[in-house]
Amino acid sequence: MFHLLDIIGTMAFAMSGALTAMSKKLDPFGVFIIAFVTAVGGGTLRDIMIGRTPVGWMLDLKYVYVIIIGFVLAIIFRKKFDRLRTSLFLFDTIGLGVFTLIGLEKGINIGLHPVICIALGTMTACFGGVIRDILCTEIPVIFRREIYATICILGGIVFFLLRKLNLENDVLYLTTSLVIISVRLMAVKFKWYLPTLEHK
Repeated sequence: MFHLLDIIGTMAFAMSGALTAMSKKLDPFGVFIIAFVTAVGGGTLRDIMIGRTPVGWMLDLKYVYVIIIGFVLAIIFRKKFDRLRTSLFLFDTIGLGVFTLIGLEKGINIGLHPVICIALGTMTACFGGVIRDILCTEIPVIFRREIYATICILGGIVFFLLRKLNLENDVLYLTTSLVIISVRLMAVKFKWYLPTLEHK
């Protein structure tokens, strides 16, 4: 289940990046680069911070192939996405849930404190999108009013609470990812926002 979610998350973020790049009317090479950094940006930063080098995608070409497939699918079916923003949001949300789990698991595997694991999970899920938005001249979603990184933190807390119940890993992963995805969907549907801070 963990590896399956990893593949799904990588492809989802690659498609999210590709759709964002196409909305900015970039050329095919530009679209591929944005798709690539969106998919592996957060994981690359995480691996560097925990001293895991070469980083994951350099050791396993499976991720490169998955990103290429996501890139190609996004191009082929771009006209099928009647509402580009809706499709972008859906893929981004799936990636958010899955990549949070991956970061949590990486931290657990090297014996880090749960708080640090949650930080790694949030970083893994969010920073590919941060790089994507910066390259596409957008204010990163993580810095806007929209609830984004907070959901990853909530997911991490849920993960460690459920882990105390000694659930099977597959159930644990699936439940946590569904919580993150569901809260993200509800936050957008019901317009849940964090308050903004203004300096006057």
